[in-house]
Order: sequence, then structure tokens, then C-alpha cells
Amino acid sequence: MKHFTILSIVFSLFIYLLPHGAFSQHKDVYVDKEGVIRWPDGEEVYGFGVNYTVPFAHAYRTAKKLGIDPREAMENDVYHFARLGFDAYRVHVWDTEISDEKGNLMENEHLDHFDYLIHLMKKRDMKFLLTPIAFWGNGWPEPNEDTPGFSHKYGKEACLTDPDAIDAQANYLSQFLNHVNPYTGLAYKDDPDVIAFEVSNEPHHDESAEKVTAYVSKMVKSMKSTGSEKPIFYNVSHSIHLVDAYYQAEIDGGTFQWYPTGLGAGEEIGGNLLPNVDQYTIPFDDHEGFRKGAKVVYEFDAADVGRSYIYPAMARSFRTAGIQWATHFSYDPTYMAYANTEYDTHYLNLVFAPQKALSLKIAGEVFHQMPTYKNYGNYPENLQFDGFRISYPDDLAEYVSTDKFFYTNDTESAPQDLDQLKELAGYGNSPVVKYDGSGAYFLDKLDEGVWRLEVMPDAFWIDNLFGDNSLDKKVADVQWNQRTMSINLADIGKSFTIQGLNKGNETSLKTSEGKFLIRPGSYLLAKEGRAGDWTAESSYKNIQIGEFSAPKSTVIGTNLLHQPTSEWEEGNEIKISATVISEQEIEEVSVYAFVGNRPRKIPLVEMGRNLYEVEVPGELLKNGFFKYHLVVTTQEKELTFPSGIASNPANWDFYADQAYEVRILPGESAIYLFDAMRDFELVNMPWSEGVSLLPSADPSKASLDVNLDELPIDDGHNEPNYAFRLYFGDKVSGRKESLTKATKLVVTGQSQEDSPKEIEVSLLTKNGNSYGGTVALGSEYGEYSLALKSLKPTDLITLPRPYPGFLPYYFEPGTASGQFDISEIEVVQVSISPENKPSAKLSITSIHLE
Repeated sequence: MKHFTILSIVFSLFIYLLPHGAFSQHKDVYVDKEGVIRWPDGEEVYGFGVNYTVPFAHAYRTAKKLGIDPREAMENDVYHFARLGFDAYRVHVWDTEISDEKGNLMENEHLDHFDYLIHLMKKRDMKFLLTPIAFWGNGWPEPNEDTPGFSHKYGKEACLTDPDAIDAQANYLSQFLNHVNPYTGLAYKDDPDVIAFEVSNEPHHDESAEKVTAYVSKMVKSMKSTGSEKPIFYNVSHSIHLVDAYYQAEIDGGTFQWYPTGLGAGEEIGGNLLPNVDQYTIPFDDHEGFRKGAKVVYEFDAADVGRSYIYPAMARSFRTAGIQWATHFSYDPTYMAYANTEYDTHYLNLVFAPQKALSLKIAGEVFHQMPTYKNYGNYPENLQFDGFRISYPDDLAEYVSTDKFFYTNDTESAPQDLDQLKELAGYGNSPVVKYDGSGAYFLDKLDEGVWRLEVMPDAFWIDNLFGDNSLDKKVADVQWNQRTMSINLADIGKSFTIQGLNKGNETSLKTSEGKFLIRPGSYLLAKEGRAGDWTAESSYKNIQIGEFSAPKSTVIGTNLLHQPTSEWEEGNEIKISATVISEQEIEEVSVYAFVGNRPRKIPLVEMGRNLYEVEVPGELLKNGFFKYHLVVTTQEKELTFPSGIASNPANWDFYADQAYEVRILPGESAIYLFDAMRDFELVNMPWSEGVSLLPSADPSKASLDVNLDELPIDDGHNEPNYAFRLYFGDKVSGRKESLTKATKLVVTGQSQEDSPKEIEVSLLTKNGNSYGGTVALGSEYGEYSLALKSLKPTDLITLPRPYPGFLPYYFEPGTASGQFDISEIEVVQVSISPENKPSAKLSITSIHLE
């Protein structure tokens, strides 16, 4: 008996010390009575990663069109998942491509590539939430193909109501779970790394609660008939009036999504969006089914946002809401990231979007380090927590712990103790790494005095990422450049060797200053005599240290990226900045500014990361239009921009009509925050056919016209209201002196009704505060003003409106708004409430300060 007790203790200790994967080969995760997903040993599950679609639909067709081997592409991207620390994967499987109309599973190339993808990610120790039914056709963004599946025959709506379609889905689900992956030898129902199933992607139910419960129950019963004991989840964030029906169907938890900046803006959304992601509020969080069920986020993104500060804030909000699993939508396959055609409102890729990718890596750390339900308060008090820091002004997210140091942009922060540092991932400069490239880099400690360095190519965004895209249109470039790097690591000091590891990398050099030239690749850094037996095939965590994947340079010719300031104040010097990328060595970049009819040459100074800058003297900036060209001189030729012609403005036969132009205004002139003709396409507003841009008899003017018989009621707000916002920060950057002298805000427009119409106009500052007042538009077209000294704190409306729509309409800050500082304004918000009548009929031509 004594021996048995000792053996039991030893066995229990052995089981406790086993990694999750080793023990879970025989048992599945489970959801406890408190709604927490747990591993078989009782430890909580934390998963964070991405959606990724190469085996299916547009991504798969694109690989074929471009002559890309999908398997090789997946191998490369999954390696990047490992570098970013992702341990979770979710996808809505395109059932329409792998099933027939009766729901029989079809063994074809799509299913085979999906099986292979799962196999690749299992080797990196990733876990899976699989959604077998998507309901979608396989076209987006192209037309749908004539696919054999039940979804194609019945369509999404009928799939939820037609008895034959429902039978086909039940048949398909059982076959999908029973399908044996030939690369792993495991059925999905038996694969320990498949932690759960979500029945289907975003069902929209319109029938009675009883019918909805019956439908969901049938799907759950079909999946359990396979013998699977894995948790089964259902989307409860759509048609939330049916929440009782969902939880009565014996599901193990609910799935959620979050697009806090809406979808499909067409341009990057400007301004501080941290208020939009401050809390993930679920209106039925007191529902018993919700409390006792698991909570996972199958998709999320800050769509149409190119900055790197926002993902860790979203992760923090998820953890506060009790979310245990979240997967970003959607990682761009590297072979098509140059064009961003799959989902043009989203963009994420380690090579082409390094700062955003690093931000997601840091968000993953939030998920794994932050306790469930921990609350750090409201913005702006929650910008620093547990080693994480978020800064909108610096476009920076960072994580500093005892042994990790991750950052998305230049930072002055430093590790707590260099002697204990084991992992670093960054972009730009920090106290540990100085780097003048524009790609991500990673440093991993392999042994005392031995580190692995990985450097990605430089990345450049050369066009609007979120607009109308095509495989024939590049929106981003990568380029392999030799760059300067210096490293300050305690255990290797300033003198160490640098040995190339990846295939074809023959680098072998030594530095005695901690500073060296480096190209993209993977490297072994070692203090003299410490390299030991480390080789390219040696393992570190879930990679081999010689692995590396990045596309070759996509740069063709010479390109210059420059956005001129729209307005500037007379007599003040102006900074001109340009990013220049070229296949040739760049010898000089100059601005040719026109003084009278003669161009004056002013050379720009290289600032690093292909950025060139110069201050143009204020004496050249007189009231009028300041016109200039930018000229790039390479080894081969001179190119003048914006036209791109091979000539120079000083040449007698220079013929380009195009030039950059800035309006130079006297200091006392009005500052236009919104002009309907100029800005309508950039306004963030809920779509309505009653809101449009109408022309004026004056060809230089137009109006934003609101013609609503009834103001809408948003799902996140129980009162009728219509609102819109516009980011104008870039337009007023040259009017700072005039801003401080402004005394009133002026709205030009009119009420289209018999009586005046009140609107609330607010100015939002960079720190997320909102100040405004009421303007009564009369029935006569004209200017209606509001004294700036009368502005009071107002409610900040979370625009663009989020998806799901039940999220709060108004942002509630953690601290009361401070004193209004007009120099910090960057967004104008207009809010229309019903007053005494439900309609809103008005037009606004402009909003300006004077």
C-alpha cells in the first residue's frame, strides 16, 4: 500500500510536469462550471493567433495564378507565425469547396492543402478552433465559382431554414469531424491540438427561438455522434435577441468578434482610436448561459488602421471581458501581400507590415500574461499595465518584462535587467538595438554568450492599402538592403562574431564595437569561443535556428513617396519629407522650389530608413501657392516627381506640368476643418441612402446633405441619433499659430426644414477628449457660429461604428476631460439628435475656425 501511494504521487507529479500536448493526446480540453476552458490538468487555456486562408477560395486561386506552390507558401508563413509567437489558429472552412449538395465530404485539393496546413502548424505547437461551415461562396473579392457544396445550392439564409439543407449540414459536420488527416494520421475529432469546434460562421437567424434551438441542437448532436468530446461553440454575437435559444442548445460556449473601427472605409482611418477599443462590453454578460459558457473571439481587427499601437489595447479589453482565445482576421499570405487583394480592409504580414505584426505579437503576450477578468480601468489610465505600454502619439506598443523586450517603434524604454534578457523583437531603435532599416528583427538567447539574430527586409507602403486593390497594382514593396546595426547585450559585449545561418548566407565577420553591417537573414552571434555546436539545424523552441523566409526585393525602378501639406502659414519654414526607394544607389534627393519662375535647388538630408528631409526657409513662403518638385539622382539618371519624368526642373526642356502645391495663407485666414467638396469621401459615418454629397451652384462647393425622415437607432444606443466624424489633423499641421488665435467655430449650411435644426459639433483632441457645443442651423443658408470659450466636455461617439453593433455608442473615459487645448485638436464630430421631431433634414458645406 505504501509503495502504491508513492507511485501514485510520482505518477501525479509526472503528469503535472508534462507539457500540454503530451498529456492531451489522450484527453480533450473541457469547459468547467464557471465557463473556463481548461487543459486536462486543470490549467486555463490561453490561445492567440490568426485566421489564414491559403487552402481555399481567392487565396488558393491567387497562388495558382502567380505560379506559387501553396504548400511552400504555407510553410513560409507558418514559420512567421512561430516567430510572432502565435499558438492559435482559426478558419471558417469553405464548405462549398469540399462538400457536395448533400453534405458529403469531398477529398480534393482544397481539403488536402488544409490537412497539410494543420500538419505544419502542429509541428509548431499551434492549437486549433475549426469552423467547418462558412456559408460563403468562394469568390470574394471575385465572382463566386460554381461550386458543388450545399451552401452554393441553398444559400446562407436557406441553410438555416430549409430541412434538406439542414440535413446536408448535419451530414457534413459528422463527416468533417471523422475525416482523418493523412499527414497526422488523426481524425479532427481525435486530434488533441484541435481544442474545439465552432458550428458555423456568423449565422443570422430570423426564425422563432424554438426553431433556432432545434437547428443548433441538431448540429451539436451530429458532431457529438462522432464520439467527439471536444467543446462545441456557437456564434452568439449575431441576432442577440436569440441568446436564450443559443444557450438552450447544449453548446459549451459562445463565439464573438470585434471590428471596433468598422469595415470598408476605403482609406486609412486617422486619429486616436484607443477610445474605440477601450472596453469589450457584452450586453448579456449577466446571462446564465454566457456566464457558464466558454468565451472565444474567432475574428478581430482594427480594420483600415495601419498603425501599431492598437492591438495590445484590444487584447487587454478581451481579457477583461473573460475571453480566453482570440484570432486576428486575417493574416495576408506573403505571396499576395504586395497587393492586399483578399480583404482590402485588413492588412497584416510580418514582411510587408512589420510594425503591425509586432503589435500583434505583443497582444499575444497580453493574452498569456494578463489574468482573466483583470480590469485596469478606462482610457487613459490603462495605457500602462503589467509591463505593457501603449502610446498613440508615438505609434508605439511595447512589452518589457524580466526576460522579454518587444516594441513596435523607436523607444527609450529598456529591459529591466540586460543580464536576464532572453528574447527581443523590435522595429527601429532602442537602448539595446540601433537599426536604420524598416523591417522587423528578432534576438533570441541560445546560450550564455550566444544569440540568434534574424533581420527582415525593409518594407514600404507605396499606395493606399485599404482602397480598390488588384493583383496588377502594388500597394507595398520589400527591399533587401545592407543596413547598419549596433547591439548592446550584456553577455556578448561589444566584441563578437556574426555567422550567417540561413541557406545561401555566407556572412562571416567580427565586430569589436558592437556595430556592424547586416542584410536580411538569420545569424549566430557569439562571444569568442562560445559558438559551440550550434548549427543551422539546431533547434530553438519551435524553430530551427537556420530558418528564414522572406520574398526577394519587389522594388522596380525608383519611387518617391511624399504627401504635401495642404496649407501653411506665410513666412514660417516648412519641413519637406520624402521616402525614396530605388533599385539604384541614391546619390541625392533635392527639392526644386519655385521663386518666381526660377527653380531654387535645396538638397534634402538622409535621415535613415530611406527618409529624406529638409526645412524650406520661410522667406520663400509668401501668400499664394508654393509649388515645388522633388528630384532623385541615382547612378543612372535624374527623376523628377510627382511626374516621374527623367529630367530636371532646371533644364531648358523640362516639360512636366505636375508639381506639388501648398496653399500659403496669411495667419489671420480661416482654418477649414471640414469642407464637403474636399473631404466627403474621408468622412467616417454610418451608411445611409439619406446622406449624400450634393453639388452647389458654385462649382467650388458642395454640401453634405442629411435627409432622414427618421433618425436611426443604433444597436449600442437606445436613443435615435446620427453622427459622423472627420480626421483633419494632417490638414491643420501647418496652421498651429493660427489655431491658438481662433475664437469661434463656424458651420456653413442650413436646415432644410421650416424651423432651425440643432446639431452638436465637437472637437476631439489627440488624447481622446471631446469638447463641443450646440449650433442651431437656420432655414437660410449661411454661417452659424459657436464661441470656442463656450465649449464644454461632450460625449465621444465611437465612430466608425463597431461590429458587432451592440457595443457601446458612447465612450466613457476613465477621468474627466481636462481643460480644452485647441492646439491638440485633430477630429471634428457632428451629432444629430431628434429634438421634438424624429426627422433630420439639413446640409453642411463646411466647418471652420476663425
